Order: sequence, then structure tokens, then C-alpha cells
Amino acid sequence: MRQIRTPVAFLSGALVAFAFNLAGLGRLADAARYDDLNLFSSVLDHVRRFYVEPVDDNDLVRGAVRGMLAELDPHSTFMDKDAYKEMQVDTRGEFHGLGIEISKRPDGFIEVVAPIEGTPAARAGIRPRDQIVGICPEERPEDWQEDCRPTKSMSLFDAVKLMRGPRGSTITLQIFRESFDSPQPYTVTRDVVKIVSVDGRMLEPGYAYVALRAFQESTAPDLEATLARLHSESGRSFEGLVLDLRSNPGGLLDQAVKVADFFLEDGLIVYTKGRVASQLQEFRASGDGGEPHYPIAILVNEGTASASEIVAGALQDHHRALVIGQKSFGKGSVQTVFPLEGGSGLRLTTALYYTPGGRSIQEVGIEPDIAVANPVAEARQVAQLPRRLREKDLEGHFTHKDAAPDKAQGDTGDASAETAASDLQLARALEVLKSWTYFDRLRGAPKLTEQASAK
Repeated sequence: MRQIRTPVAFLSGALVAFAFNLAGLGRLADAARYDDLNLFSSVLDHVRRFYVEPVDDNDLVRGAVRGMLAELDPHSTFMDKDAYKEMQVDTRGEFHGLGIEISKRPDGFIEVVAPIEGTPAARAGIRPRDQIVGICPEERPEDWQEDCRPTKSMSLFDAVKLMRGPRGSTITLQIFRESFDSPQPYTVTRDVVKIVSVDGRMLEPGYAYVALRAFQESTAPDLEATLARLHSESGRSFEGLVLDLRSNPGGLLDQAVKVADFFLEDGLIVYTKGRVASQLQEFRASGDGGEPHYPIAILVNEGTASASEIVAGALQDHHRALVIGQKSFGKGSVQTVFPLEGGSGLRLTTALYYTPGGRSIQEVGIEPDIAVANPVAEARQVAQLPRRLREKDLEGHFTHKDAAPDKAQGDTGDASAETAASDLQLARALEVLKSWTYFDRLRGAPKLTEQASAK
């Protein structure tokens, strides 16, 4: 991660022009670029002089930056000081708050995806698919006139910012549930929320289950500790492992590489391609991952995105695991975060990534080897509820054609029974692990280099 400073120049008193001097672009030398800056200055001046209400120059400039980045792709964004700090907190995986994952509904209100087990929200009785229709903080922001504010026009960032706060403080959420006649107040006391990115248990003797919830700074060491604990509990070598990447939104690229490295002896894990030389990178297995060569089944769904797709794609291309479930989200781009002056930050798409076999999963996702429907998704269709969004649904996304590589690398080198029964995808994965036929077929599959030479 490298730092690029963004100078802002204030010209002729009332006019403001600013120029981005990103490394490698050089000076704004041609007349067309100066014309663009003059256009920006002219519009800004007209807004400042003639808009119906007084406006703040800083708000205008930041709004212009956000608009510029919104023209690029859905994942490039400007983060003000608070949003940048929030991003860093999410990466560390520990904060003071309620402990819920939220999303924006098509009608504008905020919906609870799931409360995190053992957190204040879970203890208060908040459930998945609850609608948060209003937020009533104990201490109102200065610009509020009301005690509670509807979430219909509220951004996810603003909602998260309101719900986080000092440990021991309280906040009231107006919750609407299908069984309610009207929204009901839920008062929640904030506490330390630690996102556990790795969880694991033995499903049956010899068969382990590990769920990765996100790729944070501690994911790789947490996975190593979890696997060591499960090996100790098992008392023998695993006969199979279910690696659950469902609804894993991704995270840090280096952690995805380290996770894949646990299970690969050698070869390419992922490679990236961008405009600048620093984004042309190959990430390879170190050869000392340490895990024995037992069968692996990876669970994916439409919420499996980004870094989790890197892991699934690498193990699938190396014939190291079978992928089971539903087609994944399809985010095949890499974002670099650049710290800016004043504590703000820039998240910019700087590269596209490709699996060891040269596949781009941008827009198309990881196709499972064994498709298993999600009963929850089917229930949503029956109830005519909106399906979960994928990368291809986001406005301004890169298409799969945009991300097509010039050529494939082609280098891979040489729960409990009750829980499994109630989770059809997990039950299917356990069934597959017990069937050595699939893995005999994997071991007999040709190497990627042989496939490439045959084309």
C-alpha cells in the first residue's frame, strides 16, 4: 500500500480549482486538461454565487470527488475521515457497537442480514430480516430536530456510524417484523464486538468444518489455530474438510493468499493485472502450508465475493477441492486504499485478478462443481422477495469481457450431524467428502498446463 497525496489549489480568491498529481501521470501539460479545470472552476463559481442557499466549499469539492469516482466503477470511493477510520476498524475486526450485519432494501429501508452470535443485538432479540425503520440515538446529532430518524433515505455508512458508540451507551432501534402490526422499539446497550473471522468444529469423527466469515488481519493465524485445535480434537488425520465461504464478502488479498497456501503445495494462487507495473503481480504457494492432502469441499453462494472467490478459484483450479453450492458473487477486481491528507482515504480499483488457470470471475462468479440450491433463496423466490445482488447487478461494474485476460497463465505446478441435516448444502458437502469417487476423479484430472497445451 502506497501513499499518494492529492494537492488542492485555490485560485483567484473565489474560484477553486484542484488538480490530481497521481504518481506517474506527470504535470497537467496539455490545453484540454486546463480547459477541464476551467470548466470545473466555472461551475463551482456559479454554484457559490447563484445557488439558492449558501454552500460550503469543502462540501462541494468532496461532492465533486465522489461524483468523479462514481463514474469509474462501484468499488472506487472517496472516504472522509470518519469513513476511513471505519474501514480500518472493519479490517481489524473489533469495535464498540451492536453486532449486526445490515443491507439496504430496494424500498430504501435498512434490513438486518444477521446479528452476530453473542453480541448485544443478538441478546436484545434482533433477528435476520428484521427491518430497521428508524434509529433513535441516546445523544442526538446536532443537526437533528427529531428524536428518531427514518432509515428510508439514510445511507448504510450513516446508519453504521449512528449504531456504533461508546461501550455501555444505549440506542433504540425501531424494528418492523412480518409478525408485527407496527414497528416496535428495541433498546440495545453497546458493547465490544469482535468479529470472529474463523470458526470450526468436528461434524463427525474424521470430518471437520471450518467457516471463514471475512478476510481480516488475523484470518490466516486464526485459521492455523483452528485447524490445529480440530486436529487435536479429532485425534487422527482428517478424512475430509468442509471449508464454508458462504456469505463471505472478502477483505484483504494477502490473507486470501495465505489461506489458500495452507492447502496447496506449490504453484500459482492468483495473479493481478493493472495499468502500472506494480499491479502486475503473481502470488504463489510457498510449499510449507502444512496441511495434509485430505479431501476438501468448499461451500459458496451468491454472497461469496472477492477474496473468498480467490480461495475457491485457486483450490478449484488446482483440483485440490470441489466447490459446492451456488454461483458466487463475481467480484474480480482489486482495490488499493491510499491515505490522503487530513485523515481521509481513497479506495481505488487498481487491478483485476485471475485464477491460476487464467480465469476472470468478474461478473460471472465461481461456477460450483456440484450445484446445490439454497432453500432460503428458494423461499425468497416463492415469496417474491428480491434476490441478493451480485456484481453484475451493480451499476457501472466491469463486464466479464472487460476483464478477459490476454492469455491464461495455466500454471499450477505439480457440525454436528443435526446441523448438517438442517443445512442442505452442508449435508451435501459431507456426503461428497464420504464419496471417494469424486476425489479419485480429481486425482486423475489433467494438469492445467496439459489442458493449455492441448488447446
